[in-house]
Amino acid sequence: MGFQTLPKGDERGDRPWWLVALAVIAIGLAVVIAVNDIYAQVFTTVARGIWVTVFVTVVGFALATGLGLMIALAGMADSVVLRQAARFYIEVVRGIPILVLLFYIAFVGAPGFVAAYNFVISPFTADGWLAPLQVRDVSLMWRAIIALTIGYSAFIAEIFRAGIQSVDRGQIEAAMSLGLNRYQRFRLIVLPQAIKVIFPPLSNDFVAMVKDSSLVSVLGVADISQAGKIYASGSFRFFETYSIVAYIYLMLTIGLSLLLRQVEKRMREKGTRE
Repeated sequence: MGFQTLPKGDERGDRPWWLVALAVIAIGLAVVIAVNDIYAQVFTTVARGIWVTVFVTVVGFALATGLGLMIALAGMADSVVLRQAARFYIEVVRGIPILVLLFYIAFVGAPGFVAAYNFVISPFTADGWLAPLQVRDVSLMWRAIIALTIGYSAFIAEIFRAGIQSVDRGQIEAAMSLGLNRYQRFRLIVLPQAIKVIFPPLSNDFVAMVKDSSLVSVLGVADISQAGKIYASGSFRFFETYSIVAYIYLMLTIGLSLLLRQVEKRMREKGTRE
């Protein structure tokens, strides 16, 4: 026996028995939650943090994608200063753990921002036009979102760079010969082709951010993990609580992965037809 080398695009066609097994487990846990008062109470309490997790993930990923695209374009700019600045940002941010970045933005970046803001508006505070900002006025949730945005933007920038550079240079030169400016070449020629390469790793990062959003609980943000932590510390029902926390995260990540996989499959089929 040995590993067979599959041709590009070939699939085994195995039945998704892993998904069947997960579905059975999920249904079993759902039944337990429905009939067991303790699990039902834990689920009701922990589920209150779902909207926070979803909000942090969606907003953070949207901002990270926009920032990552700008950094990727800066890294391929004509200016050597922009290229070096983009590479410096990517290498530094990728080398810092997300948890450390969360603490840094929350307890160093936010106070620094408040101090800078108050310095800028200081001429207007004496007359009462503007009130000085306090550190506590900067929401911990938004500090967490900014930290996730910065952390993931460096990885997303590399995804965009690889996707853009995968487009054949001849097509870009052909577009230039037709008189298309840089923006038109990017929008009409480069991006539609690059998105096929970008989407799979980008969707993986989206799913990863759902899990990494649990780190915001260290700042006291009331997400799923924080809700579970508070309930477990008060009731000492750690097994039931963290079983429910894991269950909810699995439902979110696996459901999202299946949805994105279907989108990727349709994109691939559409590209094949074209």
